[in-house]
Amino acid sequence: MRQFFAFIKKETRHILRDKRTTIILLIIPVVLLLILGFGISTEIKNTPFVVFDQSHSTLSHQLTDEISANKFFKNVGNIHSPLEIERIFRKNKAKIAIVIPHSFADDWRKLGKTDLQVIIDASDPSEATNLANYLQMMISQFQQNIANSNRPNLLINMEIKMQYNPQMKSAYAFVPGLMGVILLLICAMMTSIAIVKEKEMGTMEVLLVSPLKPLTIVLAKAVPYFAISMTNVASILLIAHFILDVPINGNLLLTLLLCVIFTLSALSLGLLISSITETQQSAVLASILSLMLPSILLTGMIFPLESMPKFLQFIANFIPAKWFIQALRAVMIKGLGITAIWKELTILSLMTVFLLGLSVRMFKQRL
Repeated sequence: MRQFFAFIKKETRHILRDKRTTIILLIIPVVLLLILGFGISTEIKNTPFVVFDQSHSTLSHQLTDEISANKFFKNVGNIHSPLEIERIFRKNKAKIAIVIPHSFADDWRKLGKTDLQVIIDASDPSEATNLANYLQMMISQFQQNIANSNRPNLLINMEIKMQYNPQMKSAYAFVPGLMGVILLLICAMMTSIAIVKEKEMGTMEVLLVSPLKPLTIVLAKAVPYFAISMTNVASILLIAHFILDVPINGNLLLTLLLCVIFTLSALSLGLLISSITETQQSAVLASILSLMLPSILLTGMIFPLESMPKFLQFIANFIPAKWFIQALRAVMIKGLGITAIWKELTILSLMTVFLLGLSVRMFKQRL
C-alpha cells in the first residue's frame, strides 16, 4: 500500500512539474463554463433594425415603439430612402429593415387590414429565420392589442424579403466560418505542435547549431503549412461554388487577400503558442482553449454576437476569426468591395503584425 501511495505522489509531482499545463487544465473548466453558459444561445437579443416609415401616423409610431421596447430588437434609427437599406446592410449596422407604406394607417381604418414589408439580412439563414418568427409573433401580438370590440379581426400582412440569400441555403453561412476554423486548425495548431515537437524531442538544439538563424528556421517550418492552407482555401472555394452553389459575388482576389492575411495571423498565433509551451500536450490544450473554441463560439459563426453578454462581445473583438468571417461573408455573399471591409482588413493586418512581433520576441527569449 505504501508503494501505491508513493506512486500516486510521484505522478502528482510529475503533473505539477509542468506548471503551464496544470494552469491550463485548471482554467479550461472555468472558461468553458463561462463561454458555453453565456455564449451558446439561440435566443435573439438586441438585434439592430431600422425603420423606413412613409406613413408617419400614430399607428406606425405605435408599431415601431412596440418593437423597440422588446428585448429582442434594438432600434438604431429611421431612414428616409429605400436606397439607405442596402447601404446599412452593407455596413452591418442593421439586420432588419421595416418598411411601412404610405397607406398603412388608412388601409387599417378603411379595410381593417394593411401591409408591411420586412427586409432581413439572410447571409446567416438560421438567424434570419428566427428573426422572421420573432417579428411575426410580435406583430400578431400588436394586432391583438390594437383590436377592439367593433373590429376584432384587424390584420397586418407582413411581406418578408430575405436579402442576399433568398433560397435560405445554410451553406452561405457555414462556408466562410468553416474556412476560418480550417485555417486555424492547420496553421495555428499544427505549427505550434510541429515546433514544440522539436523542443520535446531535443532536436531543436541541433537545428539551432546550423548556419541558419533561429527565426529563419521557424519561418521555414511555417511556410509548408501556409502552402497547405492556401491549397485548402482553393479547394474549399471550388467545392463551395461548384458543388454547394455558394456564390462568390465579390472580387476573387480580395477573397484570397483576406485568406492570406488571416493565415499569417494564424501562423503567428501558432508560433506564439509554441514559444510559451514545452510539450505537445500543453500546445494542443492551449490551441483549443485560446483558438478553436473562441473561434467557433464567439465569432458569430453559429450564435449571434448580439445575444451574448457585453463582456463576451468585448472579448470577441480580440479574436481574428471574428473579423475574418465577417469580412469573408461580406465579400462572398454580399458582393462588397474593399471600401466596405477596410475596417476588418485593417484590424486583421494590425493583429498579424502585433502577433508576429510578439511571437518572435517570445521565441528569442525562450531560446
